[in-house]
Amino acid sequence: MAIEIFRRKEQKYLITMNQYESLIEKIYPFMRPDKFGEDGKYTVTSLYFESTDKKIYYETKNKLMYRQKLRLRVYNDANLDSTAFFEVKQKHKKVVNKRRMLLPLSEAYRYIHALDEDLNNIETSNQQVLREIDYFKKLYNLKPEMVVSYDRHALHHREDANLRMTFDFNLRCRNHDLQLENGSYGELFIDPNLVVLEVKVDDSVPLWLARILQELNCEQRSASKFCTSMELLYDMHPPVGTNKELVSIGGF
Repeated sequence: MAIEIFRRKEQKYLITMNQYESLIEKIYPFMRPDKFGEDGKYTVTSLYFESTDKKIYYETKNKLMYRQKLRLRVYNDANLDSTAFFEVKQKHKKVVNKRRMLLPLSEAYRYIHALDEDLNNIETSNQQVLREIDYFKKLYNLKPEMVVSYDRHALHHREDANLRMTFDFNLRCRNHDLQLENGSYGELFIDPNLVVLEVKVDDSVPLWLARILQELNCEQRSASKFCTSMELLYDMHPPVGTNKELVSIGGF
């Protein structure tokens, strides 16, 4: 059964393809591919929600101490009968909390587009999480905004299940055709020669991994998929004191 409520710390890196290939070689003795997908590789496609005044974007850019996002996610090719993951991602300082529920994609659409649907009539794995999602959605008046997709290579530590690394490639987005079952196509929003690396741990990165990252000059760098996509699709003007997040090899 998929974990529905969990807490962890995440460290983000923006690395080149050469760094990725070297890193995979060096961490191989410690890590194994995720059991999902083929050799830990699969496609992630998410429908993100936003308010008309772009409150989620500005809260993220301003790095509020507490901020959250709402998204509906599927993996690989999906249809209306596929399992979808509806989740609230909350961030407090550097700690990430996720609360998610599983439901058929068709049920997710029914909930999204219903006006006064009784939540008890929605087929879901966790009614409590559904109520939290519903509260957040109504509080911010959230609507479907855009689809973000990427190809992922996920690894777990061979002995410590709480250490996970994900490498995301070919990051793309669109703000039309918001049906997840229509595929992961979209416009690239990060240089295709760059990879978004996330190291996910309970407390801190183990010393052996920190040394490898340092040896390969992998520097921590924020790379918000949500904000970068918003800036590309809507030509958003970042708040004073912040910069646009579009990234390329030239600016790396």
